[in-house]
Amino acid sequence: MAGAADERGPGSAAGEQLQQQHVACQVFPERLAQGKPGQGFLSSFFTNNQKCQLMLLKTLETNPYVKLLLDAMKHSGCAVNKERHFSCEDCNGNVSGGFDASTSQIVLCQNNIRNQAHMNRVVTHELVHAFDHCRAHVNWFTDVRHLACSEVRAANLSGDCSLVNEIFRLHFGLKQHHQTCVRDRAILSILAVRNISKEVAQKAVDEVFESCFNDHEPFGRIPHNKTYARYAHRDFQNRDRYYSNI
Repeated sequence: MAGAADERGPGSAAGEQLQQQHVACQVFPERLAQGKPGQGFLSSFFTNNQKCQLMLLKTLETNPYVKLLLDAMKHSGCAVNKERHFSCEDCNGNVSGGFDASTSQIVLCQNNIRNQAHMNRVVTHELVHAFDHCRAHVNWFTDVRHLACSEVRAANLSGDCSLVNEIFRLHFGLKQHHQTCVRDRAILSILAVRNISKEVAQKAVDEVFESCFNDHEPFGRIPHNKTYARYAHRDFQNRDRYYSNI
């Protein structure tokens, strides 16, 4: 993710905030009426909400991808609190989740998340965005290349393109298939949250693909399955111990 100096004019911050609110209202209708998240972690007793919260809790406690990302967020000074930084809500369309940069909160679409494995992938995907938001100045709403870079990283590192998932989608057997899947998933994610043409989304992904596909932080490798993720988490913890002793 580019870390260039901010050259925006004095009025651009307000404009970007309005864009953030517009996108949030379109995709996540419960997001805000006055700039506030719709529901907290334990605020509802509806069946879908309860199910979402229970699956989220299990993901946070047991999933190796998520445990590594939570440690990395804390290490970067952006510790995650489940009540503050996650919200189970109904969403429009087929969206499974999203990262609301205006509130630094992950939205989990309780009406679209099907099962525990799906929850695991959604939380991991959105935590990659949260990690990118923490470590870099990401212009989510004013530079589609920044969004494209984070979407490439999220598709690459979250398990979205694992062999099992691709077989379920009936996509397999192609040369460099993982790269193709990451590219396609990134484009689909951009189109789900931005009113732009497929050609513009493809161009943005193509421009950033090589550098962002090869950015494996905080995993240090592409975690193709849970075993890889556990190894990556172990390596991250050992790296953390090494730096703490310097």
